[in-house]
Amino acid sequence: MKGGFEVVHATLDMIQPHREPIWDFASVGFPTTSVAAAAVSSIPRQNLENRCINLERNELSDWVEQVTKKLIDDLPAQNTDTDDHHSSTLQAPADIPMVCEDSFPPSLLGDFRPRKTVTSSDFDELQWSNVNGGNDRGLSRLDEQGLSLITLLLECAVAISIDNLGEAHRMLLELTQMASPYALSCAERVVAYFAKAMSSRVINSWLGICSPLINYKTVHCAFQAFNNVSPFIKFAHFTSNQAILEAFHRRDRVHIIDLDIMQGLQWPALFHILATRMEGPPHVTMTGMGSSMELLTETGKQLSNFAKRLGMSFEFHPIAKKFGEIDITTVRLRRGETLAIHWLQHSLYDATGPDWKTMRLMEQLGPRIITLVEQDLSHGGSFLDRFVGSLHYYSTMFDSLGAYLAADDPNRHRIEHCLLYREINNILAIGGPARSGEDKMKQWRSELAARNSFVQVPMSSNSMAQAQLILNMFPPAHGYRLVQGDGTLRLGWKDTSLFTASAWTSHISR
Repeated sequence: MKGGFEVVHATLDMIQPHREPIWDFASVGFPTTSVAAAAVSSIPRQNLENRCINLERNELSDWVEQVTKKLIDDLPAQNTDTDDHHSSTLQAPADIPMVCEDSFPPSLLGDFRPRKTVTSSDFDELQWSNVNGGNDRGLSRLDEQGLSLITLLLECAVAISIDNLGEAHRMLLELTQMASPYALSCAERVVAYFAKAMSSRVINSWLGICSPLINYKTVHCAFQAFNNVSPFIKFAHFTSNQAILEAFHRRDRVHIIDLDIMQGLQWPALFHILATRMEGPPHVTMTGMGSSMELLTETGKQLSNFAKRLGMSFEFHPIAKKFGEIDITTVRLRRGETLAIHWLQHSLYDATGPDWKTMRLMEQLGPRIITLVEQDLSHGGSFLDRFVGSLHYYSTMFDSLGAYLAADDPNRHRIEHCLLYREINNILAIGGPARSGEDKMKQWRSELAARNSFVQVPMSSNSMAQAQLILNMFPPAHGYRLVQGDGTLRLGWKDTSLFTASAWTSHISR
């Protein structure tokens, strides 16, 4: 589609360092420098020597993947339905950052069940057998203290899973005294945050379920910092924008529903290309969902001002409710509008409410395009299932940050404390987004594929090219990988898939 790459160009031109106001765009034109130059200039530069040290040290996720297999009785039987058992492993050669695959092997970190009460001797046996001649990928780079901390954390998780809360409490007291979120070691930082979340879990088990208050402004600030230093959020924005742009081709009246709009960082780039398309700009209506009417109103004001500067007709409708808690009459959908629904999933809080109601409303609305970006992380199953999956997932996330940012970088701590820890706590202490007691779907793209109401729209070559441009902002040594297959785009770090983008259309769409 003509102009597809302009989404990337326009957005890269708008990327601002974290210290700048979000909406302080000096211009809305295309960058005068090349995409690569603009991208590199937007990334904080670290001392090369420190970066190499970080890369040598941060192999925590590799060892976690090995040691958590001690919690498996045997691997789950392979299912022919690959959608239900998508791998969390990215299959990509070590010397290139991107490869296209059509299928993926079953996950090694699927549904876990403990075969017994795991003891320290079990972990010691695995540790030293690997060091002394087994697969020591990354293990020898972890210091002895980090190994001890993670071993104790795993033992604590098993104690919690069998309701031995007294023993878990004893181990958590030891862990919280030994591990610091400011440590140089990624292992120690991960343990500190997991121990804090598991302490909350134990307290909740004694006193009952708690629902912590959320400072949305703090979360949004950390989200912006994450967007500035990592490709994951940009990947979600660019791939979704491209799919929406293609769905809106030659449409005069368009409507976007963002299921958790936050600050609306994604939309200025799409507005820019819509305002400059050859057939003229459409009238754009946006419905922004969120928990705070104050923040939604501010976001709407900023988006309206931006659209006005572009000369584009725009309306913003804030809804301070969850998508699964409203009915179709709440959405001001007009006849003749082409509808897009966008959902960037996260584990910070339950953004949408009951999944079955969310799905039902999507079916009733009949959107021309649904853009879905999912974390490759399951919230279902027992506590131990969630613990094992989240330990591997967030160890990888911490490793990816540690390979790029110094241990004392304030943005790194902001991201780890305000985003990653909040997600870990929500998954382990609160019970994940299903804390309301409602069942949550394990994988939304599998559910959409299983229903007669929706058909997958393969991510286009333009979406793939844009994702690759974003990845080119980060040197290959940083370890990010992009994989295309099954109509989706998946972005991860080294061999672990972390985010998957897909697009869908309704059979009754207009």
